[in-house]
Amino acid sequence: MKGMSTAERPMPPLDADERTTLESWLDFYRATLAQKCADLPEEGLREASAAPSPITLLGLLQHLAEVERNWFRRVLAEEDAPLFFAPPAGGGDGSQGREGGWELAEDATYAQALARWEGEVAAARENCAARALDDTSPFMGGRVTLRWIYTHMIGEYARHCGHADLIRERVDGRTGV
Repeated sequence: MKGMSTAERPMPPLDADERTTLESWLDFYRATLAQKCADLPEEGLREASAAPSPITLLGLLQHLAEVERNWFRRVLAEEDAPLFFAPPAGGGDGSQGREGGWELAEDATYAQALARWEGEVAAARENCAARALDDTSPFMGGRVTLRWIYTHMIGEYARHCGHADLIRERVDGRTGV
């Protein structure tokens, strides 16, 4: 995904099996996020969408690194993977979930956030490779399947890619992708 151009964004196949379809749509949205952040200076990546929202492209990238880490390492693989970022003060109001990343440290950079996010995507792929869609992990007093996690992540990315569309258009007028 590193340095991926618009032409390289993977179109999900139209007639694949369920697993390939789920993985392809997740990769499609991952690539969309990467493209929305590409080719912007640091100040553009730190520009908030519109008052009163503090959401930035850099914050989205950090947040989705944390979301990848949560679902594919903490939940699916049951790893003891500490938070990268503190959740919003007070644990959040539910509108941005419990994962952090939204707030930007003064020394946060795109290169650092991109490397962290790419590392978590690689770990996610590795943790999913040997599991079936029906494999389960403990979650909220029950069990959650890999299929459910993939579906949830597709929704999470689709929603945040919509945010990224609006932010990118506000920052430099670029639309599409």
